[in-house]
Amino acid sequence: MEKHGRVYVCHTYYHVFVAYLKELNLENRGEAADMVISTMSTDFESFPDRVKESGVFRDVILFDEKRESEFPDLLKYREDKGNIISNMISRIKFTKKFAKALEPYVPVDFSKYKDVYVFCDTDPVGYYLNYKHIYYHAVEDGLDTLSVAVYAKYDNRGHFGLKKFLSKKCNLIFIRDGYGKYCLDMEVNDLSVIDDEPDVYKEVPRNALMDALGEKEKEIIIRTFVRNYDELIRMEENIDEKEKNILILTEPLTPSFDTREKIFRDLVCEYEKEGRVFLKPHPRDSLDYPVRFADVPQFDRTIPMEIFNFFDKIRFGKIVSVYTQLGAVRFAKEKVTLGDDFMDKYEDPAIHRKREVLDAEMKKG
Repeated sequence: MEKHGRVYVCHTYYHVFVAYLKELNLENRGEAADMVISTMSTDFESFPDRVKESGVFRDVILFDEKRESEFPDLLKYREDKGNIISNMISRIKFTKKFAKALEPYVPVDFSKYKDVYVFCDTDPVGYYLNYKHIYYHAVEDGLDTLSVAVYAKYDNRGHFGLKKFLSKKCNLIFIRDGYGKYCLDMEVNDLSVIDDEPDVYKEVPRNALMDALGEKEKEIIIRTFVRNYDELIRMEENIDEKEKNILILTEPLTPSFDTREKIFRDLVCEYEKEGRVFLKPHPRDSLDYPVRFADVPQFDRTIPMEIFNFFDKIRFGKIVSVYTQLGAVRFAKEKVTLGDDFMDKYEDPAIHRKREVLDAEMKKG
């Protein structure tokens, strides 16, 4: 079968944003790429229609991707059997059965494409592609995601060498982020922040992709991602350069909405001492910020923050995040990432100190 074109599998607004950056930077695009948008973890509302209307992609296909919890018969293969051999046998069975269960929901024939780009191949589609022996390019889930921890290793603590062999060489189990047999490479923003062997990684800096865009390409992205352009312009006009404006980025940090609200209420109260505070809810943060923080001006949650780089008047004295990487931010003078020490006040440190846990595990051998 003759293969043609490209396809991107996206799970978040940010994934789609990066797909736009990649497509609009191709010198010889040839046949337009297709986009597959998974609805598993993000409510995209009418966004796929705007993607199609932009004309950048030939077709936009929705993917009703299913989590493993949707298949109760698979739960028995996730039970701890008490020893590595029994657990690996169960995992081998799970890997194949999960991919087969997902197959009826896959909306396209990925084998017909020359290049398949998958953001976050830890999601079920990664299992499916390896099961079907379809080569693909993995793309970093977010900006510098692996700077926190190499999640492939963290998720597979204990006998990692054996698990890597069973995935990378034998395709009997599946490991994410470049450790699957059919993953050709793993695109990342910055190799220097990753504590791992670089043989599968391919550095594709996001800032360079943004720098290469012309005004026409920027306008295409803005019109696609900004669902209420007039509202954004009004927000832009409310940002007085004479004041010290502070933007706080929310994140879906804890399962408890009440705890999450306390985290960001504490931050609002803290930074209100310095100037006027704005909120930018994370696209996957489902806390109702317009209701719970009605007193704080805020931007549409669906807009990737990098798009603010394209507006001359959206400028902040400071931007604050807990874990969100701020390397692509050019609209703030000062960048503050609070990190683990801050989160220790709100949850058990063992929950979020993944890199420390992994380092300790690796020292054990």
